[in-house]
Amino acid sequence: MIDAPHMVAAVEAYIDGFNQRDPKAIANLYADNATVEDPVGSAPKKGKAEIEKFYAGAVSAGAKLKLEGPVRVTKEYAVFPFSVNMSIQGAGGRKIDVIDTFKFDEQGKVVEMRAFWGPTNMTAAK
Repeated sequence: MIDAPHMVAAVEAYIDGFNQRDPKAIANLYADNATVEDPVGSAPKKGKAEIEKFYAGAVSAGAKLKLEGPVRVTKEYAVFPFSVNMSIQGAGGRKIDVIDTFKFDEQGKVVEMRAFWGPTNMTAAK
């Protein structure tokens, strides 16, 4: 079983990869057969190639991620609150409060990511 420090390090690498606009680094955290559902209820992205393409689009918007509390770890899951901070042309700064879940396999790769957020979680940045 993968230990808590490994899972916390993966979450930190995810945040860093996003902030460095490095979709390949993010995709490398995932297993070959992983899924990403962002936001929950949307069609899942399946497999590393589709996941990397998704993150290439996401990081190109210039948003920055910030952990907003400790990473919670139990069994094969890491759950973490964070904010997405971005500027939308003509609308100013925006913040989205998100909670992500990562499920890990025995090799320490993320096999499932689910992002919990919706329109009520988007506010004007302060």
